Amino acid sequence: MASTGGWAQLRGQARSLETQTETLFHTYSQFAAVPNIPAKPSEDERVAEAKIQDILEKRETLIAQLTRLLDSEATLGQSGLKQNNLSRHREILQEHRQELRRLKSQIQDARNRANLLSNVRSDIDAYHSNNPEAAEADYMLGERGHIDNSNNMADNILAQAYAVNDSFVQQREMLSSINRRITGAAAQVPGLNSLIGRISAKKRRDGIIMGGFIAFCFLLFLYFM
Repeated sequence: MASTGGWAQLRGQARSLETQTETLFHTYSQFAAVPNIPAKPSEDERVAEAKIQDILEKRETLIAQLTRLLDSEATLGQSGLKQNNLSRHREILQEHRQELRRLKSQIQDARNRANLLSNVRSDIDAYHSNNPEAAEADYMLGERGHIDNSNNMADNILAQAYAVNDSFVQQREMLSSINRRITGAAAQVPGLNSLIGRISAKKRRDGIIMGGFIAFCFLLFLYFM
C-alpha cells in the first residue's frame, strides 16, 4: 500500500508540473509577438524561461523516482499500466523540451529581425543627416510616388466609370431595339393593338376599383376608431 501511495503521489506531482509547463509556454510565447521587441531579453522573459527550465528539471527528477519505484515493484507482479504511464510522462517531457527550443528560436528570430530593421533605419537616418541633399531628393521621390499612385487610382476610377457608361448605352440601345421589334410585330398582326389597348384599359380600371376599395376601407376604419 505504501508503494502504491508513493506512486500515486509522484504521478500527481508530475501531472501538475506538466500543466504548469503548458501555462508557462503560453506566457513565454507572447514575447515573440511583442510589437517592439527589445534587443536583449527583458527581465520577465528571463524569469519565464528560468521557470520553465526549473520545472523541466523537477519533472526529470520525478520520472527518475518513478522509474526506481517501478523497478522495485517489478517482482510483485505489477501490470504494464504503470510502465505505460511512465513512458507517457517521458514522451511529454521530451515534447516540452522540444517546444521550449522552438519558442526560444522563434523569439530569437523575432529579435534578430527587429534588430536588423533598427540598424537599417539607423543607417538611413545617419546617411540623411550627413547628406541633406540626398535626404531632400529622397523626400521628393517619395512625394512623386504618392502623386503617381493618386493619378493611377484616378485613372482606374475614370476607366471604370467609362465602362459603366458604355454598358448603359448598350443596354438602352438593346431595349430600344426590342421595343421597335415589338411595335413592328404588333402592327403586322391585325387587332393586336386593340387587344393590347383593351388589356391596358382593363388594368387601369382594376387599379381604380382597387384604389377606391382601399380608400373606402380606410375611411370606414377611421369612422369606427
